[in-house]
Amino acid sequence: MLKKIVLLCVSLLISNIFLFAQKGITESYIQQYKDLAISEMQRTGVPAAIKLAQAILESQSGRSKLATTANNHFGIKCKTEWTGNKTYQDDDERGECFRVYRSVEESYKDHSDFLRNRPYYTSLFSLNPSDLKGWAYGLKKAGYATNPSYPQRLLSIIEDYKLDQYFSSEVTSNKTPSPEIKPTIEYAKESKRELQAQNEIQYNWNSLFPRGIFLINRSKVIYALAGTNLSDLLKQYDISSEELLEFNDIANIEVLTENRLIFLEKKLKKGNKAFRITQTAESWKDISQLEGVQLEYLLRYNEVINSASIIPAGQKIRLQPFNDVNNKLIGSPSSSTPQK
Repeated sequence: MLKKIVLLCVSLLISNIFLFAQKGITESYIQQYKDLAISEMQRTGVPAAIKLAQAILESQSGRSKLATTANNHFGIKCKTEWTGNKTYQDDDERGECFRVYRSVEESYKDHSDFLRNRPYYTSLFSLNPSDLKGWAYGLKKAGYATNPSYPQRLLSIIEDYKLDQYFSSEVTSNKTPSPEIKPTIEYAKESKRELQAQNEIQYNWNSLFPRGIFLINRSKVIYALAGTNLSDLLKQYDISSEELLEFNDIANIEVLTENRLIFLEKKLKKGNKAFRITQTAESWKDISQLEGVQLEYLLRYNEVINSASIIPAGQKIRLQPFNDVNNKLIGSPSSSTPQK
């Protein structure tokens, strides 16, 4: 009897040591890749908590054969469109084809694009990004996994490791919230082909913008997702290719590679406020889109030649001509008439 008790105790001790070690491995994995998951959430809208939970489950916290030999952390199979390297392993069937990536980062990005660009996952992106339960069950319903308990396993991992804390794009590696980047947006609707501005609210740059047409600095704009074909926008909003490229300072591309604001008319020459204080590192093109000010004039007001330069946090950026700014600072009235 004593021998059985000793064996049971030893067995429990070994089991606890294994579980503790497994937890440590998973926690290390989360710390290593959480910033990448957050970055992908910002780029495509796939919640970081869901992505991390899927990676932990699919790759055994980075220790599976597929993860260690192919950098494939999500078990994504080749499919017909895959042109990269391949590896063959047993899964639902023997010798199935899986994608091989050059890096873990490439695997994370391809996972985001895989979900973003396949029609049967489209409904997921209409969910609130904080609806992790909706995402977990939605993935199973869309056919991502064959295991009937897949949603419950994802949600269990999210709860056990508190992955929901990585929902906000303001989370950084030291868990100190970074300042918000806040463009001023006015909701709008079209009635009898006239755009009428509604309440003015502020949005975090990384949050979802309103659907359809809204206003930034009294100019019509939409928020387009990665994978959007620009030719579809041209037809939908009756705008020429030349105009769309000019209004948004972008090259002649066919498909958007990242989520971005797309102006449907020419931005104004000056902002609706005197200054913008950069709260994180921002590019001049970012500021132009966020504030609805033509890039050419934005550079002119700030005496900048290189539009590719990055502005560090805490810098005061002029959004209006110097005289306008000076007049406002001394209390003189300025014209409210927009200048195209």
